[in-house]
Amino acid sequence: MHNATMRPYEVLGKTYSPTMATVGESFDGIASWYGADFHEKKTSNGETYDMYADTAASKTLPMNTMVKVYNKDNGKSTIVRINDRGPFVEGRIIDLSNSAASAIDMVGKGTANVEITV
Repeated sequence: MHNATMRPYEVLGKTYSPTMATVGESFDGIASWYGADFHEKKTSNGETYDMYADTAASKTLPMNTMVKVYNKDNGKSTIVRINDRGPFVEGRIIDLSNSAASAIDMVGKGTANVEITV
């Protein structure tokens, strides 16, 4: 794990502290997605964002953590790798790539009730 990606950071006046997660740990909340406007721009860990890759942004999960995202609205799930920070919208716990959002059929709606499991 790269120490730089585990340092506290501030966005919009709020400080976030990445924390280690335990395998099997799960979280419930709202997922959103981001796509073409961010395609080929840098992510928080320095990678180039690829909207066609199965990746996601989390405010606090460590970079490169693999998580299962289960759409509670339709029963579909996908596996993503955390490579960015966000979403910085109240109540949202994960921001999926276009590919991952498509896999759980939430692109049209924009958000979904999800459970994420490390």
